[in-house]
Amino acid sequence: MSLLALFGALESGLIYALVALGVYISFRVLDFPDLTADGSFPLGGAVAGVAIIAGVNPWMACLFGMLAGAAAGMITAWLHVKLGILQLLSSILVMVALYSINLRIMQAPNLPLLGEASVFDAFVTDANSYWMRRLIIGVVVIAAKLALDWFFSTETGLAMRATGSNLRMSQAQGINTSWSILIGMAISNALIALAGALFVQTQGGADISIGVGTIVIGLAAVIIGETIIPSKKMFWITLSVIVGAILYKLFIQIALSNEALRTIGFGPQDLNLITALLVVIALILPKLKSKMLSKRHRA
Repeated sequence: MSLLALFGALESGLIYALVALGVYISFRVLDFPDLTADGSFPLGGAVAGVAIIAGVNPWMACLFGMLAGAAAGMITAWLHVKLGILQLLSSILVMVALYSINLRIMQAPNLPLLGEASVFDAFVTDANSYWMRRLIIGVVVIAAKLALDWFFSTETGLAMRATGSNLRMSQAQGINTSWSILIGMAISNALIALAGALFVQTQGGADISIGVGTIVIGLAAVIIGETIIPSKKMFWITLSVIVGAILYKLFIQIALSNEALRTIGFGPQDLNLITALLVVIALILPKLKSKMLSKRHRA
């Protein structure tokens, strides 16, 4: 694997680390199967892209993208907690609706951003272009991680974790579980939309299809991270999610550039197939690990 491909995988992994953090909140903290991610990722990119073209500061454009993603997450949660629609179905409904909304925002299936301002312009030069862009994204990811670590140690964050662990017990303790779900889903999809906003600035444009498979990547990153760094402390959990996203993208890049796979016919067109295989492996790894540990204990 070339150095350029390695830096590309690192950049993509850092961006999708934000997605993984958002997916962790919905799937692990709230126990809410949320497919809104496939719509909120391109939503963040579309809103940020349109704002940048309109002359808005790129960092403010990212904030607007986050707010749009938060609104999408709150709508998903509202459909469930207020209208009683099943969690999975409510997220599917919002995801489908966001496809049309994203098209309306961009006014076209794609939105070119080449030549427009980006969050990297003030820092990146020809001499440091290989690493500076990754450093900026890394700083954003670390800031998001530390913010989540702090939030989940607050009373609101602990109430949210309790809601996901045992809904009825939380209600019996006087916790407003509906509010916890609304806030949690808003934070989750805000992080995913922020990833979309950064993604379109690295790619030089937004596209209606960039959200396809976002939830699969996020889930794979969470599972890989939990397998490699098992812990119950929030600091290590969020770190494991970030590591899982980076490793996932590195695995994908290694698989695509592997000569042995190329000789048997694998290529870039098989990206989704390789992704599915990696997710299957990530899902069965914890089971294999537990079986090995049980055999050791018996021995």
